[in-house]
Amino acid sequence: MITSTAVRLWIGAAGYCTHPEWLTLRGGSLRSVSFPAGFACIHHPEHGYILFDTGYSARFFEETATLPQSLYRYITPVVYQQADSVVTQLEQQGIRSDQIAYVILSHFHGDHIAGAKDFPQATFIYLSESYQAVKDLSDIRAVKAGFLAGLLPHDLAQRSHMLHRSEALPVTSLLHNDSSLATAPSLTNFPWQQGYDLLGDGSLIAIELSGHAEGMIGILLSTGKADYLLCADTVWSSRAFTENRPPHRLAGIIMSDRQQYMLNLNKLRQLHNEYPSIRIVPSHCNQVLQHWGGQWL
Repeated sequence: MITSTAVRLWIGAAGYCTHPEWLTLRGGSLRSVSFPAGFACIHHPEHGYILFDTGYSARFFEETATLPQSLYRYITPVVYQQADSVVTQLEQQGIRSDQIAYVILSHFHGDHIAGAKDFPQATFIYLSESYQAVKDLSDIRAVKAGFLAGLLPHDLAQRSHMLHRSEALPVTSLLHNDSSLATAPSLTNFPWQQGYDLLGDGSLIAIELSGHAEGMIGILLSTGKADYLLCADTVWSSRAFTENRPPHRLAGIIMSDRQQYMLNLNKLRQLHNEYPSIRIVPSHCNQVLQHWGGQWL
């Protein structure tokens, strides 16, 4: 295990959007392809149920009903029905929305926060700089940044546990270097050098993955059977790092920092090549859903 405390993991998607493949994958086709709005449910032995992002909800359509917010749904066509909601899918697993103790927000794009209001008892965890980058934007600039403020609970500030860059710790002090990494390089060469111990027990380690969005975070965790990196939108599909196919330059329009994006994409490739035991989970990858979705891991 790469972390010191094992958890259980369930990967799902709440709706999907569509984009031309060439925009998200160098050399991709002109056809429109679906990108699931992924989320993950984590069961911690002490803290209970934790969400990583929320996918879409009906509120996304309410918040994009009028200009300028409606530009969001025209630029990014969304397919969603109530049966797709994270709440409905959790209920099918016997989990009530008020049982969710924490919601980790990787970043503040609409397809990652649209269900945030559905979890009234949850504490929200995110990197402070991620929220600071969007919270005061004008309507037009917010749409360009993929942010819809109305999707967030009115008491977000009171229910937040914010991470701060100044509090990051060396990743070598956070990760658990046991036999699962016996054939891998030393953790001193791990692609990311700093991280955050979210719960204080080494079970969920956050790393910053800025570029797609300022302050975006991913989560390293172990189920006891396998290690995972929930890498949010560092890539849109696994093919980007397995085949070294970054998105088209036009995709940089929606990125907070294309240079930082490419840096983290290359680190993801390094992780894939040098730490092959760690399963990489992009939030919008159909291949991930086919392999690991809809089951407790």
